[in-house]
Amino acid sequence: MSRRGGVLEFATLGLLHDTPMHGYELRKRLNTVLGPFRAIAYGTLYPCLKSLLERGLIMEEEPEQVAAALAGGKRARIVYKLTAHGKEHFQELLSDSGVNSWEDENFGVHFAFFSRTDREVRMRILEGRRSKLEERLERVRNSLSSTRERLDGYTLELQRHGLESVEREVRWLNELINAERSAGETPEAGGGEQPEKTEQNTGKTTRQNHQDAASDPSAATS
Repeated sequence: MSRRGGVLEFATLGLLHDTPMHGYELRKRLNTVLGPFRAIAYGTLYPCLKSLLERGLIMEEEPEQVAAALAGGKRARIVYKLTAHGKEHFQELLSDSGVNSWEDENFGVHFAFFSRTDREVRMRILEGRRSKLEERLERVRNSLSSTRERLDGYTLELQRHGLESVEREVRWLNELINAERSAGETPEAGGGEQPEKTEQNTGKTTRQNHQDAASDPSAATS
């Protein structure tokens, strides 16, 4: 499977994990997740859906269910939903923090589902992405310093634009990583029942004294 096809499958499974959708709505949501510069055409989406169906990762809802869900007598559309196997596979994809997860083609879709990703995995992906971009920065800077005098003004500006774009993303990643670390260091609010205070003279807990007063009214005034 192509790298682009893997990204599309991941995004499709992630969106269907939220709620069943028909193809038109799914395509709109995919264009939002993957960005306007990677518009998804029906000719790309439906082969992906067919593959997911054949592998048992998604299923089509029964026509009766579709008809009942659509109001106004509109023509029923096929609605796709995740199977149990599809949910398991999506969780496996979420937990992947290998090199592919921070490559240019894949990082965006992984980031889109960070709210469902474990913190440790998020950190590995963010740090891996930052490391990759820092290596890229070093290469671009070296290339720019060695070829600056041989480049015309427009090519030089294009090189500078690329350099500034990578520098901005590195700063953004630093902010995200610092925020993740701060969140991980913040102690969780204490929950559960607080230990009861024991009165010094009687050795009884506050709750026990209240219970004694309720059973013996004279105890409350003594």
